[in-house]
Amino acid sequence: MPRNNRKIFVLDTSVILYDYNAIYNFKEHDVAIPISVLEEIDQFKKGDSVINFNAREFIRSIDSLSAKNLLENWIPLNGASQGKLRVLTEEDPEIDSNRIFGSQKQDHHILNTAIALTRREPKRKVILVTKDVNLRIKARSLNVHSEDYETGKIKDVDRLYTGKSELTTVTQHQLDQLFEHGSIPVTELLDTTPPCNEYFILKSGTASALAYYNASTQSIERIHSSQIFGVKPRNAEQTFAMHAILNPDVLLVTISGSAGTGKTLLALAGAIEQRRKYQQIYLARPIVPLSNKDIGYLPGDIKSKINPYMQPLWDNLSYIKNQYNQKDKEYKKIDELVETEKLHIVPLAYIRGRSLSNVIFIVDEAQNLTPHEVKTIITRAGHNTKVIFTGDIFQIDTPYLDSQSNGLSYLIDRIKNNPIYAHINLEKGERSELANLASQLL
Repeated sequence: MPRNNRKIFVLDTSVILYDYNAIYNFKEHDVAIPISVLEEIDQFKKGDSVINFNAREFIRSIDSLSAKNLLENWIPLNGASQGKLRVLTEEDPEIDSNRIFGSQKQDHHILNTAIALTRREPKRKVILVTKDVNLRIKARSLNVHSEDYETGKIKDVDRLYTGKSELTTVTQHQLDQLFEHGSIPVTELLDTTPPCNEYFILKSGTASALAYYNASTQSIERIHSSQIFGVKPRNAEQTFAMHAILNPDVLLVTISGSAGTGKTLLALAGAIEQRRKYQQIYLARPIVPLSNKDIGYLPGDIKSKINPYMQPLWDNLSYIKNQYNQKDKEYKKIDELVETEKLHIVPLAYIRGRSLSNVIFIVDEAQNLTPHEVKTIITRAGHNTKVIFTGDIFQIDTPYLDSQSNGLSYLIDRIKNNPIYAHINLEKGERSELANLASQLL
């Protein structure tokens, strides 16, 4: 491609902290990093969170490339089909974003650098890439082309895989066969092969049945609703979710749905039911501090620090316990699991580098994870480990993530139709009539 036809993408700090390999994802186009981004990245290199890890990995990557003097030259990135990289130091002296927007910010230095590059390369299209919505708006107000970082982003989240289908063309004979034999060849019901472990609501007039596609037998198999450790599924989707959690052939489960649909409760009850199959049950959720206060601001040891963030998990555990009397063995068993740390609540930051074998691992609020964080968690899975992600892709609590770019959406979209994976989207709220009313009308 001629040089003038290649674009120049200027990357913001937020892109690097989201994906430390971002510089390699622009194909034949060139990539520029403002020097102020390197300064900002340097402030994130210490710590245990994923952004700290991404900062360190990016710094190492830049270090391996910097032998050819990135401050003076455009140097080729790895691979013949990729463009070049350079670190930019020049800012535009005429258009000063700090003066225009009335404050001194790193974002404004990045803007100034992008403006200077646009003037220096008038024949090439310069695009500022950032996950910061406000910075994109500021850039456009100064006639600087600006885009979100699209790598790993789901294009049409409204069509994201739900894990279930409804068949209304089933005959009574086919339903009778399913009830009698427990399964029916998939070719008798469908013209095309469905994704592995897809769930079905089969209807024939007023009669219906719940089933799923077993890829190993190439048949639609009937499933039953049953009470698990005091928790009984209240609708078809919850029955599907419980089946996926208990299915020994499924090692990775995702359960999505809005608040009150029972995602965490079902995952926890299903994990406790299978406690004899695993050495430990791990529960975790991303720590999303309020008012930008880090976990380090809280007093006490690590257990004291994480407990406020993990309270929803304890609430669900208490609900399961309270299905029994204090004298019941099931009630005592849950207390025993906690006391012996067979059921253990852990911060996600502490699993990097570990191999989790003989564990069932529940990750709640997974929509607040990046795709890289989700990959990090799954790659920790060792022998006889099952991982369950739950979350609401429309309830994002962290900056720079949305329903299209969060790790849960990415996982559902990328890994569907795998024989060891199952997904179900819960739609009906079951928390209470009052909660349902608020969800619908407020």
